[in-house]
Amino acid sequence: MRRPHRHRLSMAIAAAAVAALAATTAGSALATQVPSAAARPVDNSAPAKQTVQAAKAVITAATTAALAHPEATGLGKDDKLTAVDALVDPDGKQHVRFSRTHKGLPVLRGDLVVHLDARSSWIGVTRAYKQVLKADTVSPKLTTGQAKEKAAAAGKGTAAEAQLVLSAGESGATLAYQVRVVNSSSKESPVREVLINALTGALISNAAVNDSFITPQVQAKLRKLGAPATPKSGFATGKSSSALAAPAATAVTYPAAAVGSGTSLFAGVVPLNTVQTAATAYLLKDSTRGNTQTRTARNTDTNDFSAGSSFTSTTNKWGLSDLTKPAVDAQYGITKTFDFYKSTFGRNGIKNDGAGAHALVHYSQNLGNAYWDPDCDCMLYGDGDGATFTKPLVVLDVTGHELSHGVVAATAALEPTRIDWRGSQFGEPGALNESLADIFGSSTEFATNNPNIPPNYLVGEQLGLAQKFLRRLDHPSLDKLEGTVDYWSKAAYDTEVHAGSGISSHAYYLLAEGSGAKTIGGVNYNSPTYDGSVVAGIGRTKATAIFYRAMTRYMVSTTDFHDARVATLQAAADLYGAASTEYTTVNKAWAAVNVTAANAPAALR
Repeated sequence: MRRPHRHRLSMAIAAAAVAALAATTAGSALATQVPSAAARPVDNSAPAKQTVQAAKAVITAATTAALAHPEATGLGKDDKLTAVDALVDPDGKQHVRFSRTHKGLPVLRGDLVVHLDARSSWIGVTRAYKQVLKADTVSPKLTTGQAKEKAAAAGKGTAAEAQLVLSAGESGATLAYQVRVVNSSSKESPVREVLINALTGALISNAAVNDSFITPQVQAKLRKLGAPATPKSGFATGKSSSALAAPAATAVTYPAAAVGSGTSLFAGVVPLNTVQTAATAYLLKDSTRGNTQTRTARNTDTNDFSAGSSFTSTTNKWGLSDLTKPAVDAQYGITKTFDFYKSTFGRNGIKNDGAGAHALVHYSQNLGNAYWDPDCDCMLYGDGDGATFTKPLVVLDVTGHELSHGVVAATAALEPTRIDWRGSQFGEPGALNESLADIFGSSTEFATNNPNIPPNYLVGEQLGLAQKFLRRLDHPSLDKLEGTVDYWSKAAYDTEVHAGSGISSHAYYLLAEGSGAKTIGGVNYNSPTYDGSVVAGIGRTKATAIFYRAMTRYMVSTTDFHDARVATLQAAADLYGAASTEYTTVNKAWAAVNVTAANAPAALR
């Protein structure tokens, strides 16, 4: 398919522009702030830069529209908005994503996206919090010190910064302290975010800041089964299908871009862009992809990338020892995920700001897991626990999955509805987050098309698990480790997020490939439907474009599966038309997993 052309809105707004924009809204009931780094640019592989004035105009128009439609946006005189993202479509449609404060306090789950036409006229809004926000008081009964003490006890660490927030929920807005707890005794989640009720002192939530690929429940189940994972690795002679040509020999001024090769654990022998720092000195850092770099944590628990040690070489050949092989896989996986988002959507980095991601391998000790850590904007990879996982989890779709959590955080910012005392997450928005990470992690494999990592709709298939995968998109319930479900039911409201992810992953697979038995790339699939219907897929390229557009424009932090249905239908209408086969198939795919207009919660009807 020919990808629709899009215009990029480049908005590097300086402090002077912030002041100018603030002045334009001074005296209004609703003021808008613009971050100094500005709202992120729209996806496009051939960006067309816009002026600061044009950027300000888009945000100002969206602000004015939000204020003019209080019944739709739920905003009032005590609210202020901060623009965090702004997208302009090729037809001129504008989508501005805002965070929100109420009576001066940040509102958790208060985000919204304002949609305007090419003439900056109102189209509509996507809201995370669908009620009118009411805060009876913004005066806490607990002091900051008391809240930090409670948070430190809950998080089993040291309380760092704390701020008052309003936590918006079904029962209204709760005044709370949001406390960052560091140096937690849990090595798998050393940084935690704890929410304490500012009036009663009750613990609201206690969540790990990083996102782990293997949940504690799955680890416990695998240990109980006594079945160690036996990953397939050691492709010493494999070659990547995307080899990069070395630059022509010229006079070199250091540092200079270079191309070396790496022998990986899982991906074969792969090309690696590096930095040459002297005649025979190279650094494992890719200056062509936003300075993406992999370092070693030296088996410490640090998530501070600057504290990691760089990998260097005198030959520009990497992976010649057990110490450096995981670094090859990590660096390769990150750069290939960067390439997938840029070549497919024109997205330049996780935050679409041109910055590459970082990675720390050899993280902690006896740790069989991998994480995306938003604190350091980096990947953390353990070396394995020596029992269940005997090798580092540096396989491509794990990296693609975890980095995609970063993309979700930078766009829809989907959050779980509940976190239990163990840190397990529940609810549809969190499940949708996991699903999107699986979808785009799988898509990264397809885009990379490395013969040593055959692309497929399985997730974690190289980890060596007895069931041959961790999750799969075509028939999610074949995953017995996490108990993933195929279809929506009311139980999904409070299902563990990895188990619930199967609902939207299944809808995506049906949209892409259709129902029934088929073999794709040597893998057998047989995707069922809830109602016995037959779905004919529209192809992976179109399905992925629809889900990405829905995520970046029409999803917010509380989007559930019925909201996601509406979002993907709108995305399909934008891309292909409301009378198109693509639009009709989106509707069929969701119906096939029992997500329909008829069984939507009453608030959505």
